[in-house]
Amino acid sequence: MGVLFYLYLVPTLYLLFKIWKWFDEKRDRECYIIDYQGYKPTDDRMVSTEMSGGMMARNKNLGLNEYKFMLKAVVSSGIGEQTYAPRVMFSDRYENPTLQDEIWEMDEFFQDTIEKLLSRSGISPGEIDILVINISMFSAIPSLSARIINHYKMREDIKVFNLTAMGCSASLISVDIVQNIFKTYKNKIALIVTSESLSPNWYTGKDKSMILTNCLFRSGGCVVLLSNKRSLKRRAMFKLKCLVRTHHGSRDESFECCVQKEDDQGRLGIHLDKNLPKAATRAFIDNLREISPKILPIRELLRFALISVVRKIINNFQKRSEKSKAKAGINFRTGVEHFCIHTGGKAVIDGIGFSLDLTEADLEPARMTLHRFGNTSASSLWYVLAYMEAKKRLKKGDRVFMISFGAGFKCNSCLWEVVRDLDGNNGGNVWKDFIDSYPPENLANHFMEKYGWIQNEANPTTFKLPEEWDLGDGPILPRQHWETLVPCKLDIDKVQTIFKIYKNKIALVVTSEFLSPNNSYTGNDKSMIVANCLFR
Repeated sequence: MGVLFYLYLVPTLYLLFKIWKWFDEKRDRECYIIDYQGYKPTDDRMVSTEMSGGMMARNKNLGLNEYKFMLKAVVSSGIGEQTYAPRVMFSDRYENPTLQDEIWEMDEFFQDTIEKLLSRSGISPGEIDILVINISMFSAIPSLSARIINHYKMREDIKVFNLTAMGCSASLISVDIVQNIFKTYKNKIALIVTSESLSPNWYTGKDKSMILTNCLFRSGGCVVLLSNKRSLKRRAMFKLKCLVRTHHGSRDESFECCVQKEDDQGRLGIHLDKNLPKAATRAFIDNLREISPKILPIRELLRFALISVVRKIINNFQKRSEKSKAKAGINFRTGVEHFCIHTGGKAVIDGIGFSLDLTEADLEPARMTLHRFGNTSASSLWYVLAYMEAKKRLKKGDRVFMISFGAGFKCNSCLWEVVRDLDGNNGGNVWKDFIDSYPPENLANHFMEKYGWIQNEANPTTFKLPEEWDLGDGPILPRQHWETLVPCKLDIDKVQTIFKIYKNKIALVVTSEFLSPNNSYTGNDKSMIVANCLFR
């Protein structure tokens, strides 16, 4: 009897050990957000109504029809008057930014956000095991990830991923990379850096399909600290439950709906095709079809299936003209408390809200983010999440559904679980200084009020901008960060024009002439030799 007992005991204990080990290892594969830091550029980069008008006026390629289109686009975009643009946009190099301008834009973001996040978390750069950076529209050599590693002197064995051209859905692609590494390696810390480089991507032509990006995209970014370390789980904010990626790049219509290309005049920009909404809808539906069973309770899935079957049967007995056009809506609020929607524009937010049958309360974080920060590309999701946190809406056990879209065409989504009550008082919330003023009573901007007269213009051939709009080719701000922008050519007339827009300002006029390298004439034309005798 004793021998038989031990014969059964040994395999039973071994089986229990394997089961325990499986659960134990699974705990070490989970992906947690420890902390994150959004980027708020300095106020001298803020794009007010007047500033935006000045930026538009500098484009001498635009005519009356293009101005009317831009006015309509900005007014209906949902963007407010406190968004941010790169520094080079306020200089006279906006049309031809240098490589250094692009690097300065990224450095300013990196050094502000990463410094704050690591300092607050108490984690040193040497403890970072994985670095994932996604900047779609700028690729440097050495890479931007190498630039971060060099600046913070990170370890030689750090795992590095530098993503480009992934578009507005790149944040969740980065999260997917990290979670897959966490499934293989235990006790790791990852840093995701997400932003967009706008300095080289301001469109200066007149193609309406390419002008739209100027109206929507603004500067922003976020860095996210993730880990699967058991010792850090108590400090975690969110736990990743599932993530689904959908890519329709094999469909020509989807692939071509959002592309970087040159217009007829050879000016580079982002072309948004009329088929973009259709491509986004297809990708969204396919993505929801896959993620819904992962995040919704069985009872809701059964209810939805039953309603769909009943409606299909009813429609089969009706005439085509009488068939019900109502959606067999699935209630996502049965499995989700908060919706974190990509702020691609007012139409994007409205479309997702309609498709998922969301309330205005559900859409408020996305609308407010679009209004305050604009479309910050892949980083926009984290601004929406920070808004919810600042409003103290995220409680332990709540589930947050993130949805993003990107060129290609891609739709990515994921579900996070809030692992502790979040009060927004961690010191790094980008909304903390002005959250009490949101939502404002009125989201309307003053574009129509200030520039609505353009709609009354009828003749494109005689249309001319008012003189106060003409800022020439110079900068539209008298104030610069002198360590990052060379002194710009300003004359008294331009300063006077700027003073008409901004009160209580001080201008510094730097006047000189650059003679050395190509302005000394070496020919024999007498009319040109005289300049060598006079200029000093």
